Amino acid sequence: MTAPTLSKSKYVAGCQCVRRVWLTCRAPELAAEPGPAKQAIFDLGHEVGRRAHALFPGGVLVSQEAWEHAEAIERTRALLADTAVPAIFEAAVEYDGVRIRADVLERLPGGSFGLREVKASTEVKPVHLDDCAVQQHVLEGSGLRIASVELVHVNRAYVRGAGEIDWAAFFARADVTRKVASALPSVRERLPRFHAAIAEPQAPEIEPSGHCFDPYECEFWDYCTRAKPDDWIFYLPRLGKRFEALRTAGIERIVDIPDEPPLPEVHIRIREALRKARPQIESGLADALRDAGPPAHYVDFETSNPAIPLYPGTRPYDVIPFQWSLHTDHGAGALRHREFLAEGTSDPRREFAETLVAALSGEDAPVLVYSSFESTQLNRLASHFPDLAPALHRIRDRLIDLLPIVRSHLYHPNFGFSFSIKAVAPALAPGLDWNDLGMIADGASASGALAALASGLTPPAERDPLRAALRAYCARDTLALAKVHRALREMAR
Repeated sequence: MTAPTLSKSKYVAGCQCVRRVWLTCRAPELAAEPGPAKQAIFDLGHEVGRRAHALFPGGVLVSQEAWEHAEAIERTRALLADTAVPAIFEAAVEYDGVRIRADVLERLPGGSFGLREVKASTEVKPVHLDDCAVQQHVLEGSGLRIASVELVHVNRAYVRGAGEIDWAAFFARADVTRKVASALPSVRERLPRFHAAIAEPQAPEIEPSGHCFDPYECEFWDYCTRAKPDDWIFYLPRLGKRFEALRTAGIERIVDIPDEPPLPEVHIRIREALRKARPQIESGLADALRDAGPPAHYVDFETSNPAIPLYPGTRPYDVIPFQWSLHTDHGAGALRHREFLAEGTSDPRREFAETLVAALSGEDAPVLVYSSFESTQLNRLASHFPDLAPALHRIRDRLIDLLPIVRSHLYHPNFGFSFSIKAVAPALAPGLDWNDLGMIADGASASGALAALASGLTPPAERDPLRAALRAYCARDTLALAKVHRALREMAR
């Protein structure tokens, strides 16, 4: 069997976990399919990388696909030999059992080159240095002289003007030459270990733990934890350092956790709910709900934080509220629903705020939410629109967050060790879930939908179905909140 080659992403995977690099090379079919959020990250990386080409006028793209590596290498060699080419995008090079596609190779005076790695982040991270270091190792091993290394990343301080994006201002270029040079010895030490590991017939045995999520969530998590019990101790929320202590003590199941040392109340509640196979309800639940109505409103915001600003006056990754849903219970049992969904073609924040104020003005009934997110967004809107600040602050002061109430007073065995609304609602209100919603059933998909609508690239025939899907998703969130509140009131009795 031919030894698998590494890539820069596989090398980074190995830095996180040698088992992960083995699985990536030898058993990629065992990886979980990327969900909407992870796919959005991949797509963003590709788009930001493509936009960075504007920084290097005259640069030439090596357009061959990943499976056309031999052709890509030949094309790269031809471009390297052509001194009239100032920069090469996606340069393909292979050395020491590692294949790379360098984002940018910039030709420098004296026959040397600059390695330019493009990232959609707003800062240099340690994992980026490992990424650059393995590329420099391959490039220099192939005979190129790398005089400098830069990380080209998103400039959070950039403010979009009225016209097109100024890509030179949108990107920041951080010189990481010295830091990457310091990481090169680690590359030379790790590569032989990685090659030896992936040459083995079986994956190395490494116990799943917190390292599986640092710096990235491992796509093999489900596979590596398939034999773990349903109540594995790792699933306890906010477990932290207690995980290692419990594992050292030989305890793997939550139901087996002893009382000593003293456990946090939430862990006791979870353990007892699992032991007794029924919800555990604290006596203070009724008091915690005393001011929550009904009458009550249930509100949820949908936002987008595009890396590439959609509207003049906004920065990369600014949070843009573009949709709200509001269910109201006047105490008679029936729910009234109202909503706002921006067109997306212009900055929606002003209209978002004005319509929300109009919907909630003239009364003082509590407004229930399921996170601190809505409070944060109301504060930001108030700062941005001073004339609306008094009304927005009055709404903020009426907010009651059900999440800490649930977390502090209740655990249901069907929560699945999560207190998110999508875990809590199906357990407390059987029959309510998000499984029938189709194209938009989570926040990441909703955020991406705004970008699709705002770009103007969504075909007219697809705009109305996309907007209908957004309305259905946000409305389901506030309906779930109302039903959770109703179930909590019943439990409190």
